[in-house]
Amino acid sequence: MIFIRSHLDVADNSGAKIVSFIGVIGKKNKKFGHLGDVITANVKKVIPNGPIKKGEVVRAVVIRTHFPIKRKDGVCIKFDKNACVLIDKEGNPRATRIFGPVPRELRERFGKILSLAPEVI
Repeated sequence: MIFIRSHLDVADNSGAKIVSFIGVIGKKNKKFGHLGDVITANVKKVIPNGPIKKGEVVRAVVIRTHFPIKRKDGVCIKFDKNACVLIDKEGNPRATRIFGPVPRELRERFGKILSLAPEVI
């Protein structure tokens, strides 16, 4: 569960490092996002000479949350930090690599993100 103005790490090589959560796309007046939600975010920190600039509003998918994820088989998964991957309007990732593990719950909607991930939990 990620609340408005929460800072998320960007887990790809798109050029952004930290983004701030603005809102959930498709859910009106929703003040928090969950794993797999498409969100709008404001870029707070970038690498020098990157394609993404500071202050830009981007779309992203939440791939890791500090809030525990409960599965039907009774397993609870919890990550150290909140993280996201930047996407374009069609839902394709803007980067060519993804860093860190990605949970299995993203399989139905975001297969391309899972294919770029080094580890699926």
